[in-house]
Amino acid sequence: MKLLFHGGRVVDPSQGLDTTADILVDNGKIARVGKIAKNRSWQIFDVSGLVLAPGFVDMHVHLREPGGERKETIQTGSEAAVAGGFTSIACMPNTDPVNDSPALTRYILERARQTDLVNVFPIGAVTRGSRGEELAEIGVMYRAGIVAVSDDGNPIQHHQLVRRALEYIKLFDIPLIDHCEDRLLAAGGCMNEGAVSTRLGLRGASRTAEELHVVRDVMLSRITGGRVHIAHVSARESLDWIRQGKRHGAAVTCEVTPHHFTLIDRDIGDYNTNFKMSPPLREREDVQAMLEGLADGTIDCIATDHAPHTSLEKDTTFEEAANGVIGLETAVSVAVDRLVHGGVISWSRLVELMSCNPSRILRLDRGTLRVGAIADITVIDPDRQITVDTAQFKSKSRNCPFQGWKLRGAPVMTVVSGRIVYHA
Repeated sequence: MKLLFHGGRVVDPSQGLDTTADILVDNGKIARVGKIAKNRSWQIFDVSGLVLAPGFVDMHVHLREPGGERKETIQTGSEAAVAGGFTSIACMPNTDPVNDSPALTRYILERARQTDLVNVFPIGAVTRGSRGEELAEIGVMYRAGIVAVSDDGNPIQHHQLVRRALEYIKLFDIPLIDHCEDRLLAAGGCMNEGAVSTRLGLRGASRTAEELHVVRDVMLSRITGGRVHIAHVSARESLDWIRQGKRHGAAVTCEVTPHHFTLIDRDIGDYNTNFKMSPPLREREDVQAMLEGLADGTIDCIATDHAPHTSLEKDTTFEEAANGVIGLETAVSVAVDRLVHGGVISWSRLVELMSCNPSRILRLDRGTLRVGAIADITVIDPDRQITVDTAQFKSKSRNCPFQGWKLRGAPVMTVVSGRIVYHA
C-alpha cells in the first residue's frame, strides 16, 4: 500500500527544503514530495504540525551482541533505536569476540536482517582483537559490509599504526573512527581532572589526554589523506584543533553526544555512576564550546555513544563502575529541547547533524527525501511533552543520566524503507 504523509513540515537540507508539503511513499521509495491529491486506496496520515525529516542516523552505537547479550541485543537495540526516531545505526566492534573478521560482520548483518526493524551498519575493528598491535582484515571486512573501522574504547596508542590504517582505508573510502585518549596521560582517571574531582576525592583524567590524540589524528589525516572521524568530542581544546585541521585541509570530521553538550562534571553529584563515561563530563566552558561547534558547523554529527550496562556494572563504587550511558531513546528529545527550542540551532541544522552528515560520512544511501530515495523518515512532534522514564525503555539497560528530565519534542513515527516500524 502507498503511504501519504499529508501536511507536515518537511525539513531536508539535502534539497534545501523547509516547507509544508506532502510525501508519497510507494514500494519503499519516496515517490513524490509536494502538494499531492489524496487517493482513498492509500494509507493516509495527517501529520500537520509535525516535522518530517530524512531518517535519523546514529553512527556510534554499542549493540553488545555477540557476547554481551545480558546488556543489549541486536533485537532490543533495534527496538530502542526506532522508538528513539532512528532509522539507521552503526554498531561498534567491541563485541565478544571483537568484530575483526568478515564472518562476524556477516553474523551481525544476518541478525539485523532477522530483526527487520532498523538499518544496522557494522563497524569493523582497526586492529586484530582491538589490541592495537597489527591491522585487522579491513579489506575483507569491507567487502562483507563494514562502513567504517574503529577500536572504539581501546584507543590506538601506536602512531605509526594509525598512519598505516589511514593510508590503507583510502582504498575503500571509509573513515577511521577514533576514541581519542592517551592512556598514559589519562593515568586511569575516572572523571575529569579538576576542582570537582579533587572535592570528590576521585582520580581525574587530564583533558589533554584527549587533545593530544586529536592533534595526532588531524596531523596524520592531513599527511595521508585518510578520513578520520573523532568520536564523542568533549574538550574545548579538541574542538579548536579540529576546527584548525578543517581549515588546513585535513579530512577530519567529528561528533558530540547529547550528554557532552548538556552535562558537566558537577552533575555527578553524590557519586552517581550514571554520569560516568569515557571521555568524562567536562566543565561548563566545554559545554559552551560544544554548543558553539554545533552552531558554527565545526561539529558534523550528534551521536549517542549508546553504551548499555547491567545494573550490577553500575551499582558499585564510582571508580569501579563501567563507563558509558544509553542514549538511543533520549537523544532526539534532548536535541530538540536543548538545541532547537533553546535557540542554538535551526531544524535544518539538526537534520544535518542527525541525518545528512552521518549518512555522508559513512557513505550510506540515506539522508535525503529526494524522489527515488529509500523512504527512511523520522517524524517528530516538536511540542510533545515527555518525561524521561527508563522503566518504559525498549533497551535492556537503564544507565541513563537524563532520568526524570522533562523535555519538549519527541519522535512519534519512524519509517524504514517505507514501513512504519514505530508509531507512538
